[in-house]
Amino acid sequence: MTIPTGLRRTVLRAQRDTGFLAAGVLPHLALVPVWSWAATTTARTGNWLLTVSMSAALVLLGTPVLTAVQRARYRVLIGVDVPRLTPTTPEQWTWASTARWLAATRPWRKIGYHLLLGPLLALLELLVLAVAAAGLAGVIAYAWAWALPTGIRQDWFGNLTHLPAYTAAGLLLLCALPWTARAVARAEARLALGLLGPSRAQRLQERVDQLAVSRTDLIEAVDAERRRIERDLHDGTQQRLVSLAVNLGLAIATRPDLPSDAREEIARAHLEAKEAIAELNDLVRELHPAVLEDRGLDAALSGLAARTPLPVRLRVNLEERVAPNVESVAYFVISEALTNATKHANATRAEVIVRQVGEVLRVRVTDDGLGGADAAAGTGLTGLAKRVGSLDGAFHVSSPVGGPTTITAELPCAR
Repeated sequence: MTIPTGLRRTVLRAQRDTGFLAAGVLPHLALVPVWSWAATTTARTGNWLLTVSMSAALVLLGTPVLTAVQRARYRVLIGVDVPRLTPTTPEQWTWASTARWLAATRPWRKIGYHLLLGPLLALLELLVLAVAAAGLAGVIAYAWAWALPTGIRQDWFGNLTHLPAYTAAGLLLLCALPWTARAVARAEARLALGLLGPSRAQRLQERVDQLAVSRTDLIEAVDAERRRIERDLHDGTQQRLVSLAVNLGLAIATRPDLPSDAREEIARAHLEAKEAIAELNDLVRELHPAVLEDRGLDAALSGLAARTPLPVRLRVNLEERVAPNVESVAYFVISEALTNATKHANATRAEVIVRQVGEVLRVRVTDDGLGGADAAAGTGLTGLAKRVGSLDGAFHVSSPVGGPTTITAELPCAR
């Protein structure tokens, strides 16, 4: 005989949920002796101060243990993970730091769960277990009725005409047990997540922190990959092109007997190889200039200003080297701004100011070009804004028609 898959799944789920509820009765009733003792002792002796202080100490000591027990019960029996709240412990305990720590941990939620809500949940669990016991007793009514002595059986059941009703009632109770136990288990899980775990605001904050860390790791990984590509191009492809250009130049210089058409083709290939080397140099510098990694942002910007076709006034004031990803974004913003000023704005001069104010790196690029640049028009300025935004920075463009154009970026640089 094969048991249907759906029925087997329902039975297993009912066993799991019922076992979960049965395992919660004792932990939920663990603090009942404490407050019952406190109530009876206070009523008998009238010394409420001592009684309340002792019972409060017992509750405070027992709450962490009971919370750990409940977390283990939820995790092992029904697979619900109640997150552990890990607030930052203050370095120095003051009234203000203690108040902040209490506001973050909110221990009164756990105390309320174990002290007040626990007995109510235990009562609900006992009702579900009673339903399960009554249903099982009704189903096997014939078996245990015939197992009783004859006199007791006749006194209780007479001629056994009521046993079919007991059996039918037991079947109904057992059929309702899976849904009843499931509903109670879900209700307990929601209460535990709300009272024993972090609040919704704290969970959202933890998620935001995790996303911020993962985004920072992603940015660093992309920056490291960019540097690897730069090294591969510089040490591999660029060196091969240089070797090719040298060989072509040597062929022109050492083979005077070459036909004129062959000499022209070699000279053209030599020129194209040198142009490819120059383009590759520009590409490598745009990816991640080596001087930026070796000597920092100040030296890299000095080289960038020297290569720019228009006069650039450069002022850099840094207290110390900032994070590599911040240096990379700042360099990219300045490089693109100077390129736009040269190619599109017809500027005659530009000014670059980089300074560190506290934990913020402020970058400002100004040119006297035609103006009219719009960061919302889907141009290269949009890419600059996205790169700055990847570091939680601020990006602003002021470019009235007729100029001047000022591009400002503020990058958090706290390590």
